[in-house]
Amino acid sequence: MSGHRIWIPQLVASLLLLGALNPTNPYAYYVLLRWVCCGVFAFLATKAVTRKREGWVWILAITALIYNPVARVSLNRPIWSVVNIATVIVAGASVVALRHPSREEH
Repeated sequence: MSGHRIWIPQLVASLLLLGALNPTNPYAYYVLLRWVCCGVFAFLATKAVTRKREGWVWILAITALIYNPVARVSLNRPIWSVVNIATVIVAGASVVALRHPSREEH
């Protein structure tokens, strides 16, 4: 994936995360959210490895683990709302952080 399209996975995850703020979503929505977010943030963590952004590797890997659909983290709705908003912020910041390769990558 080229650097100018690195924002697409974050956009998809962010839209789902913002949609999760709707309390009337069916349970299946949250199952889908976990699968997509776990995959997106695991992908971004690998992207951070190739971009030599060690701090971002940790942030993105931990985020992927939080949304892990197999070993689920159980939180109440108000806490999940805060986590989801924080995750949107992480996703947005990662667009900038992962946009360009590090000097060592060239």
